[in-house]
Amino acid sequence: MKTTLENLGFNAFFEKIRNKLGLNQSSLARVISEHKEAYVLKSIDSEYFARVTGKQIFTASTREDYPVVGDWVVFEKIDNGKAVIRKILPRFSLLKRRFRDKNNQNSNTQVIASNIDVAFIVQSVDRDYSLNRFERYFAIAQNSHVKPIAILNKVDLLEKSELQDKIEQFKNRFPNIELIATSMINYKNICELKNNILEGKTYCFLGSSGVGKSSLINKLIGDDFFKTNDISLHSARGKHTTTSRQMYFLENGGIVVDNPGIREVGITNRTDEISSSFVDISDLSIRCKYPNCTHTHEPNCKVLEAKKVGVVGEEQYLNYLNLKKEAEHNEMSDFEKRRKDRQFGKFIKKAKEDLNELM
Repeated sequence: MKTTLENLGFNAFFEKIRNKLGLNQSSLARVISEHKEAYVLKSIDSEYFARVTGKQIFTASTREDYPVVGDWVVFEKIDNGKAVIRKILPRFSLLKRRFRDKNNQNSNTQVIASNIDVAFIVQSVDRDYSLNRFERYFAIAQNSHVKPIAILNKVDLLEKSELQDKIEQFKNRFPNIELIATSMINYKNICELKNNILEGKTYCFLGSSGVGKSSLINKLIGDDFFKTNDISLHSARGKHTTTSRQMYFLENGGIVVDNPGIREVGITNRTDEISSSFVDISDLSIRCKYPNCTHTHEPNCKVLEAKKVGVVGEEQYLNYLNLKKEAEHNEMSDFEKRRKDRQFGKFIKKAKEDLNELM
């Protein structure tokens, strides 16, 4: 069957852009994997190994100016299956996270994937399972206008009563987030996950190493399309093997993106993304006496009152304060960086003016 742009996730959003720019279908492709300074593109006729132009490298100011998995690009064929990326089309969503650089301890932003409809947030019962961790992922997804769906994997390791307790705890904390319980040995669980994947939509799997993201995708594909390492005899856990982002196309028309394990789930510098993830607390904060209430000590604070009577849980409250503080810190750090950049720009401009006067 002939591949169409719609098979690759093309929708009305991009069709409007295509018509506006007067592009033909054969000049468009989607980035399906990313390697060091190179990309694999999938178009309606073939796959290409591509690079960006020197001009794009020169004019790029941040990592977001480079292609990422999920992007739609305008490309030009060269020869022998190679191509050049000429332009990145506007994105309707961009998943990214904050992380701390090991070398210089600075906080940086990592782009995860673009044009994602749904993010499957995967945690397994035998790893670092945490409702607070789920909350961090939800904040990242919702700020990017990506719908989050939680997956609790490897539930076969739990007794039925234990599983029910975890599900109830999750639903009490996140009543508006869908939760899917999965197991590699339960066909019904995998079918439920597959039923949530719709034709033409793009889904991204996020989670720590070893939670079973690649194994779940392998089940969805229905074949040993890519390898996962053998089970470790010492830990009885699967070893994570995904080292780069990769897009896969399912038989039912759905599109999934596998990602390397994420160790640090840092939020970006948007305080509003915290509010969107803590709807109950945000609604309460509107009724606080002071508009700039920190919800830590102020009189007539509706959030503190709700915490006192148990409407807002202690763990949820503390996680809210931590994430809010983190976002505000990142926001200030970026503001300071922009201020220094402006000062440096003024310095360079003044130096050039002084040099011209001397000459």
